[in-house]
Amino acid sequence: METKDLTQDGTVDLRGNPVLASKTGKWKACAFLVGYEAFERMAFYGIASNLVNYLTTQLHEDTVSSVRNVNNWSGCVWLTPIFGAYIADSFLGRFWTFTVSSLIYVMGMVFLTMAVSVKSLKPTCNNGICSKATPSQVAFFYISLYTIAVGSGGTKPNISTFGADQFDDFNPVEKQMKVSFFNWWMFSSFLGALFATLGLVYIQDNLGWGLGYGIPTVGLLFSLLIFYFGTPIYRHKVTKSRTLAKDFIQVPITAFRNRNLQLPATSGELYELELHTYSRNAAAAGGRRQVEHTPIFRFLDRAAIKDDTNSSSQKCTVTQVEGTKQVLGMIIIWLATLVPSTIWAQINTLFVKQGTTLNRTLSHGFQIPAASLGSFVTLSMLISVPIYDHYFVPFMRRKTGNTRGISLLQRLGIGFVIQIIAIAIAYAVEVRRMHVIQTNHIVHPKQVVPMSILWLLPQYILLGIADVFNAIGLLEFFYDQSPEHMQSLGTTFFTSGIGVGNFLNSFLVTVVDKITGENGGKSWIGNNLNESHLDYYYGFLLVISTVNLGVFVWVSSMYIYKKEAIEVKDGIETKGLDTSPLGLQV
Repeated sequence: METKDLTQDGTVDLRGNPVLASKTGKWKACAFLVGYEAFERMAFYGIASNLVNYLTTQLHEDTVSSVRNVNNWSGCVWLTPIFGAYIADSFLGRFWTFTVSSLIYVMGMVFLTMAVSVKSLKPTCNNGICSKATPSQVAFFYISLYTIAVGSGGTKPNISTFGADQFDDFNPVEKQMKVSFFNWWMFSSFLGALFATLGLVYIQDNLGWGLGYGIPTVGLLFSLLIFYFGTPIYRHKVTKSRTLAKDFIQVPITAFRNRNLQLPATSGELYELELHTYSRNAAAAGGRRQVEHTPIFRFLDRAAIKDDTNSSSQKCTVTQVEGTKQVLGMIIIWLATLVPSTIWAQINTLFVKQGTTLNRTLSHGFQIPAASLGSFVTLSMLISVPIYDHYFVPFMRRKTGNTRGISLLQRLGIGFVIQIIAIAIAYAVEVRRMHVIQTNHIVHPKQVVPMSILWLLPQYILLGIADVFNAIGLLEFFYDQSPEHMQSLGTTFFTSGIGVGNFLNSFLVTVVDKITGENGGKSWIGNNLNESHLDYYYGFLLVISTVNLGVFVWVSSMYIYKKEAIEVKDGIETKGLDTSPLGLQV
């Protein structure tokens, strides 16, 4: 086996042996992965899309409590990947972390199906009216939900990065393939979400919750079998280090110790290893790649000062310093994504409750479940992804010269603008709903508002289009900009942002309800939405989203994309698809 036939990025097979580039990885390996992603998303959205209705109709929780519990569970689902990614990057690797976690996920789905199917584990219902659940029934239901959250922690950050690992960054052809990977990866995710919001929600409302949860459970088991069939052709990144946090502690401490030293005039005078040292390690031992110096966070550069007067002084390499800078930069961008994640949280909570008050009859007496409108988010995504990948990117590539068409942060900014338009429309539709309620003197909580549920379609569709820009863009941004040795952990910036956004929405709903409901006032988000003021709450979200967009533009203008220097046959190549010094400049 000649070296030139092997992958150039140091990937190996499951036994740790170098792998042939021609017989492993690429799209043929990813074909075994996308099935799991589709079924996992079907399971997640099959739960999340209609959970608020289950909690209010079956467990008799009030509106605020049900919204808070849905947000808290969703938040945990999106935050636990931090731990799963750390375990993968530091100890087990992505494949084995995914394997263990997927079994926990399936176990949680089995428990949840039992919780809504087994007579002794669910509330007793007669003529559609359910008695209050016992404490043990409630406990088993929530244990099942949070078991799924634990399993998701190890699967979510590792399956997508494991897919990205199937493409060799050192191979120009595969590097180009990888540009489209995250678009089509999310496309498979959207397919699963579409079936959940169209099919599973209807099954849950009309044929039973047990069947509605049982179908994705069986689907997950089937997709895992398909996943393991592809094992012989998978590529695996070598587990790099068990001390990922070491640099993030060492660099600031060393910079502080060297605070009295004079920074050199040029970055070339800072301490750095020879380039061939990184190249040799990257190809053979799974080591780091050299990262070029950037002028941001200059105070950290003191950690790489060569102190010739003190031979015992500790110093870090420029690459170590730049890794810390990368994480700090991503944290700042991450903070600016929390409010948009709060907007996303409305889809499975208040949008659904809003829909239950409207006329849901379409034709011949058929009633669309309120949670099924979430399918239009997915449909707009499914339509927009091919348009974005096949038309928008090539068109913008010719205009800008950027391989991606537009920079990663430009993509996020466009998505956030579309989100603001969506919440503005949601506000306007709610104002109209309140007008219809007042005109028809509607006061009872179960009285149907004579206004079609289809009025809500524009806000769902626009949020789907926005997600093609910001959800996929965020996943790609945090993978691409993470230090090379912690890309699983880096993608958890994406998942944790969604999780914190859910918790933030839970906090806002609770606080707004408490403040507006004080002294006998009418809460903006009360149990009776026909007497509440969701329009005020949506207006509040519109204001904070607009302010947040300004903050995002400001921090993006100062962001500098990472550049990795690698040795190639004829010299040195700089790896970095987004080279604009300003995030929002072409």
